[in-house]
Amino acid sequence: MKSFKKTLISLFTAILCLMILFPNSSHSQVVNASAKKRVSIGVGLFNDIWMNKPAGMKTRAINQGVQVFGTYNMPFGKSNFSFAMGLGISVHNLYWNYRFQGDSISFQFVKIDEAKVNYKRSKLVLPYLELPLEFRLKTKSKFAMGIGFKVGYMLYAHSKYVGDDYLYKSNNTLKVSYKGIKNIEKFAYGPTLRVGYKWFNVNACYSLSSTFQNVTGVDLYPVSVGFVLMPF
Repeated sequence: MKSFKKTLISLFTAILCLMILFPNSSHSQVVNASAKKRVSIGVGLFNDIWMNKPAGMKTRAINQGVQVFGTYNMPFGKSNFSFAMGLGISVHNLYWNYRFQGDSISFQFVKIDEAKVNYKRSKLVLPYLELPLEFRLKTKSKFAMGIGFKVGYMLYAHSKYVGDDYLYKSNNTLKVSYKGIKNIEKFAYGPTLRVGYKWFNVNACYSLSSTFQNVTGVDLYPVSVGFVLMPF
């Protein structure tokens, strides 16, 4: 939960930085009015539904994630249609019944023996720097729809485990994190869909890429469903 809160703080900080693009000085009022019509900023929450799980692998029903992005809109003449592209960050979480173990050479994930080990949380954190592309429709009644595609680049995958001490076999609660996990695909990509009214939008993304690489029998990928607030 602490890491999730830190992520939210980081994302909202990014939004504030983006808002600096809109100064309030009177001499730039006309320019800003035009720029605001071209620039969109959004922040949202989503849930990952992990698909293609192998036998024995269990994931939590709620795998919450967060996203923030900014896009530049290019209208098609005076029509209600436009094309947008930009930059964003999304953080996915995979809560599951596996944990990571590794050394300086390689990392592996192993199934937790739930009959012998009690654990509070075991998750994989996947942050991506993303390039979103979208064809948009926005009517005079403020109805909005977007169909697009996005590509993400893995920033820094890491895992967290909180539960019984499987390392030293003690009675203490073990909290361990592995950073720089290998065998994670560097790129993630897939089509997106967004439908909304005014500044509230429901969105979805279907991943076409597997999360792991070079892992026999594991081809996990997420379907993300959530909402996005776009006040600008």
